Amino acid sequence: MRLSLRPSTQVADYPFVHRVRTRFAETDAMGVIHHGAYVAYLEEARAAFLEWLGHPYTEVRVDDGVDFSVLELYVHYRHPLRFGDEVEIAVGVDRVTRATFQVPYLLTVDGDVRSTAVTVHGSVDRDGRATRLPAWMSDVAQRAG
Repeated sequence: MRLSLRPSTQVADYPFVHRVRTRFAETDAMGVIHHGAYVAYLEEARAAFLEWLGHPYTEVRVDDGVDFSVLELYVHYRHPLRFGDEVEIAVGVDRVTRATFQVPYLLTVDGDVRSTAVTVHGSVDRDGRATRLPAWMSDVAQRAG
């Protein structure tokens, strides 16, 4: 297991916040957002974060020839999300190595912590083989930390 990061529950500890409005189609039989929908929220926020940093994922894939494969995913569900909630997803990056990095997330609604999450990513080339992270990723970690 590579996951070694404990995400903060303080929005101020994150450099970027992305907003998502939950949809009715994402609710389950209990009327709350299905746990599987969170993965798409995290992915959307992570892609927006890279763009905000000046490294849109589409350019990373083309210019650097790498993908950031998800190696591990952890979500701590504290309080449910419901249809129509505007979720603020705070995002950062940490624990950068030569080929991996971890992304902490904080999901809140009106300042109330709903969940925290971490994704662990590995850099892979176009053939899916492990490769070094782009050189700029170390700078991103310093800027985001």
